[in-house]
Amino acid sequence: MKLDVNVLRYLSKDDFRVLTAVEMGMRNHEIVPCELIDRIARLKHGGTYKVLKNLLKHKLVHHDSSKYDGFRLTYLGYDFLAIKTLVNRGIFNGVGRQIGVGKESDIFEVVKEDGTVLAMKLHRLGRVSFRAVKAKRDYLRHRSSYNWLYLSRLAALKEFAFMKALEEHGFPVPQAVDCNRHCVIMSLVPGYPLVQVRELQNPDVVFETIIAAVIRLAEHGLIHCDFNEFNIMIDDDEKVTIIDFPQMVSVSHPNAQMYFDRDVECIYKFFAKRYNMSFEENENDSDGLEVEIDEVGRPQFSEINKNSGFLDKELAASGFTRKDQDELEKLIEGELEKQSDSDDEGTADEEDEEGINNTNVKQLESLDLSKEDVNHRAGDDKHDDNHQVGDEHDPEEEEEEEAESEDDPELEKSLSKQRRKAIQAAHRGKRNFASRNTYKDKGGKSSQNSKVHRQLSSW
Repeated sequence: MKLDVNVLRYLSKDDFRVLTAVEMGMRNHEIVPCELIDRIARLKHGGTYKVLKNLLKHKLVHHDSSKYDGFRLTYLGYDFLAIKTLVNRGIFNGVGRQIGVGKESDIFEVVKEDGTVLAMKLHRLGRVSFRAVKAKRDYLRHRSSYNWLYLSRLAALKEFAFMKALEEHGFPVPQAVDCNRHCVIMSLVPGYPLVQVRELQNPDVVFETIIAAVIRLAEHGLIHCDFNEFNIMIDDDEKVTIIDFPQMVSVSHPNAQMYFDRDVECIYKFFAKRYNMSFEENENDSDGLEVEIDEVGRPQFSEINKNSGFLDKELAASGFTRKDQDELEKLIEGELEKQSDSDDEGTADEEDEEGINNTNVKQLESLDLSKEDVNHRAGDDKHDDNHQVGDEHDPEEEEEEEAESEDDPELEKSLSKQRRKAIQAAHRGKRNFASRNTYKDKGGKSSQNSKVHRQLSSW
């Protein structure tokens, strides 16, 4: 969405008040109801719906009536709220041209009252080109649900915190000026991205400077995680400046070594491809086979001394506090303990499973024995009942029947049903169906005929 700052001139205080009300309502609503916006804004003479109509015309809010009538804030409306706040603080008073665009942000020039040009970075997470934010960034931490505007705010706060800390420790980064919502104000770097530079006067010096910056970051407890030619600025004097910090992680991260090796590999590949620099010597032996690549000259994560500083723990800026860092460390320690516990419990689980299996086998054997006892008793009872009824069987025939029943379980079931029916019939006897018929015929033709017969007999 294109940022048209001219609309700011025509927005009144009521417009910004309603925009702020929509922003406050989105803390616990995906679509903020109109009634809630009206209650939060509390305009003196009403007119909230008229203001919402004006904001909708300028695409500062989005209307949604699928489930209920409500509005949500757009990125353009979020931009206006951040710009208005920074202008009121006196950080800048004019917005210029767009100087950069990426998968996660847009960069504009802004001007102060004294004519100093600064850079304004607006984070815009949720674009179609990069929506795997939850898997590739740690903005959410322990949260399960998220909003793109909220994620952009977290990314801006985290980048401002890292930039401020790195600047204080003498790293070649832009100067952090201010931050509000998803907007970060920094000094403008006079240079070009390294990916746009075709030739260098001293590529070896630039390469050593960049690799030294990667190693120094690791020594201070941080890893860039996106250190490539797109995030390195270089000026006419070949001075290097590092940009883009939201994705930085600590050296205590479980995947720290992988991120470090990836950053180093990106720099080596780019300089070898663009500036034809050779870092590895391939020698041929007598048989004409290539010897393995020697990577001794590359920096190794395990060999870096990480005692120069602890910026990952010292960062206490808003949005990325020391408390959050402690929670992250506790989470990492808990995962490691779970892994060690799972390894220790492996053998114990096997022993427990063996014990459980043995007890289950014993229980099953006892159940089988009990079933045999029950069947034997039931057979004895049925045999006694059959003798009471008067059914006499030969012992040889009974043994043959028992053998057949043991071989065929279905036959055993059918025989047991027949025996039960015979026993019930012997004990209860036959039912008198005539009484039931007479009860059903009560008040019918038969009862009327009986009455007539009684009258005639009385005459």
